[in-house]
Amino acid sequence: MTTPGTTENFEMVLTRTFDAPVSEVWRAWTEGDYIREWWGPSGFTAPVAEMDVREGGASLVAMRAPDEMSGFEHFNTWSYQKIVPEERLEFTSRFADKDGNAIDPASVGIPPGVPKEVPHVLTFSSRPDGGTDFTVTEYGYTSPDVVELSRAGMDQCLDKMASLLAQTPPPTDT
Repeated sequence: MTTPGTTENFEMVLTRTFDAPVSEVWRAWTEGDYIREWWGPSGFTAPVAEMDVREGGASLVAMRAPDEMSGFEHFNTWSYQKIVPEERLEFTSRFADKDGNAIDPASVGIPPGVPKEVPHVLTFSSRPDGGTDFTVTEYGYTSPDVVELSRAGMDQCLDKMASLLAQTPPPTDT
C-alpha cells in the first residue's frame, strides 16, 4: 500500500549458481575484458567497459544492439559505494552519454518505471563444490512490468556470463 502522493518501489532479485569459483565470477563483474564479453542481452555486444572498481570510483559500460535493431548504444555508469572483494559489490547504475554524463533514461527510449538511479547489490558466496552462488538485487523500479524487463535482460546477461566462465582460458585485461 502506498501513501497518496508517493510512488511504490519494486526490487528485481535474481539468483544464479555458476560452475566457477568466486574469484572468477568476481572478475567477470570487475574486469573490462570480461564485461565486454557478456554485458547486454542476447545479440548485444559491449564495446565499452572502462572499469574503476573502488569505493568512490565509477565505471563506464556500454551495450550495442545488433544491426537489425539499428545498432543503437546505451551507456551506463556504475558508481561504487561499497566493495568487499569477492563477497559484495554495491553500486548505483545511471544511464549516461558516451562521456559518462548522467542522462534521463526516457531521453533514450527507456520505458517509464526506470528511475534515473538504480542501486544494485551483488553478493558472491562460495559453494562446497567450488562453484559460486550469486545474487543481484536492483532497487527503485516503479513498475512491476519494468522489473520483469530488467530481470529478462539480466538473465540473458548471466547466461552469457555462464558460457564465458565455462571457457578456458578466461579473458585477461591488457
